[in-house]
Amino acid sequence: QVQLVESGGGLVQAGGSLRLSCAASGRTFNRRIISWFRQAPGKERDFVAAISWNYGTTTYADSVKTRFAISRDAVKSTVYLQVNSLKPEDTAVYLCAARVGGGVLNETSTYDSWGQGTQVTVSS
Repeated sequence: QVQLVESGGGLVQAGGSLRLSCAASGRTFNRRIISWFRQAPGKERDFVAAISWNYGTTTYADSVKTRFAISRDAVKSTVYLQVNSLKPEDTAVYLCAARVGGGVLNETSTYDSWGQGTQVTVSS
C-alpha cells in the first residue's frame, strides 16, 4: 500500500476550474495505476479518470473526458486532476486511489490504497 493525500478542493462557481492533487507518502507510485473517483452524498463512488504511473496512459469517464485532465509529476510523486468548466453536478468528494496490476478501472475493490478525499462544491 501507499499513503495518499489529496488536496486542492474548494468552493467554485459554475464554469470555474480547480486543480486537485494526490501526493504519495511512504512509497512511490512506481508500477501503479492511480485513479480519481468521486462520490456525491447518497450516491455511489464513480470512476473519473486514471493514469499509469510508468507509462503515462490515461483513461476518462465519458462524462468528464472533455473537461478534466489527469497528469503526473515524477519529481513530486504527485498525480493531478485538472477540472475545468465545472458544473453543479460535479459537486462531490473527490478521492484518489492506487493499485498494482490490472482489472476493471472502475471496480473500487481492486484498489489497495485510498486517500481521505477532498471536497469540491460547485455553485450555480
